[in-house]
Amino acid sequence: MTEIQTPKKPFKPAGTPKFDMPKYDLPTLEVPEVVREFAEKGVQQAKEAYDRIKTAAEEATNMLEDTYATASKGAAEFNLKALDALRTNTNASFDYVQQLMGVKTLSEAVELSASHMRKQFDALTTQGRELSTLATKFQADTAEPIKAGVTKTFKTQ
Repeated sequence: MTEIQTPKKPFKPAGTPKFDMPKYDLPTLEVPEVVREFAEKGVQQAKEAYDRIKTAAEEATNMLEDTYATASKGAAEFNLKALDALRTNTNASFDYVQQLMGVKTLSEAVELSASHMRKQFDALTTQGRELSTLATKFQADTAEPIKAGVTKTFKTQ
């Protein structure tokens, strides 16, 4: 027998539509001049707003950097002063103990102790005043860049 060959149809997946979508040409619309001007004005305002925000962000970053630098410097200065006071007080205590070991009578020990207490009280009072003054200066110097930045921000807006 002779076989009859029938042409095979190309395979189409089940999900493909069995018809072609109609093609529509979109009408060409001319944008009115008022709409075009409005859009250009909106773009210009957006650019200006971006520039203002960018400038404000840069100023805020600079302000924070200045504040951090000032705070670091002030903290280091305060810590050095506190360490110096600690060293002075420690040395005074060692000197006192050494002198106390050399006394011969109870009255000398009492007199030495009273003298040491007066000196230490005066030294601690002076050191406390110096540290307090330094802390106040440190606080003012650290707050100044922040205060200036906030003032500038509110004046420009």
